[in-house]
Amino acid sequence: METPEKQLAASRTETSTDGGMPNAPAGDLINYTFPKARLRQCMSDASRTPLLLVACGSFSPITYLHLRMFEMAADYAKYNSEFEVIGGYLSPVSDAYRKAGLANAEHRIAMARIATEQASKWLDVDPWEAIQKEYQPTAVVLDHFEHEINEVQRGIATRDGERKAVRIVLLAGADLIQTMSTPGVWSQKDLDHILGKYGVFIVERTGTDIDDALATLTPWRHNIWVIQQLIQNDVSSTKIRLFLKREMSVRYLVPAPVINYIEEHGLYEDDGASSSIHEKGKDVQAKRTTGTSTSS
Repeated sequence: METPEKQLAASRTETSTDGGMPNAPAGDLINYTFPKARLRQCMSDASRTPLLLVACGSFSPITYLHLRMFEMAADYAKYNSEFEVIGGYLSPVSDAYRKAGLANAEHRIAMARIATEQASKWLDVDPWEAIQKEYQPTAVVLDHFEHEINEVQRGIATRDGERKAVRIVLLAGADLIQTMSTPGVWSQKDLDHILGKYGVFIVERTGTDIDDALATLTPWRHNIWVIQQLIQNDVSSTKIRLFLKREMSVRYLVPAPVINYIEEHGLYEDDGASSSIHEKGKDVQAKRTTGTSTSS
């Protein structure tokens, strides 16, 4: 999911409050359409609060844990809250993030779509963040979903014909809470925007002391929901890339269609991830020089 480096960048980037829409180059959005084919259009129980889960991250590559986190969050919402999950989205970061091991956005969007289409009936991939020329902070991405769901779509319908506003909540791993509780990584403004306005579902992870992290986030504790992993899973994209570089098997850690895609496009074979679906085979150094690829 999100790394401390991404959060540091997020804390230093201004967000837009103009109608909830981020400041983004209009040209990037010409062919963009918000994906809603898998979004629920009507609630089952109008007494509950409709909930949309949004996971931001590199997804380079997407793993079964990324998908599993949504299922754990949905179970938690169903049995431990007054929420009713009406959809879930993965939002891959843009190439401007320039993180080591970051495959081109085209590839990451494609892999995420393959994974959700093959392994889920309710998850979807929103490419909005990934297609931006500039890095978009988490707060801006959540504002984007707020705009699309509650302003454009006018929330969600109930069986009695009414419409309810949907609660947008960030879904992330426990490492995110650790960065949020670390002085200097996040600005107070961003913390209040994300945790105060939206909230976060946190999936605990081995080696992370959530209690210590939460102790410094008391003002927003009511908007932080901690989900216990009953079956521990410590898979990460970083470990997957290392396995692939060493030509080790990642089967049953990553969806099979995603593995096939990685092999077909020669991703993660060395220190550089392929830049573009249409540029396979071009000189890697040339791509780095022209800025069309990020480092791996």
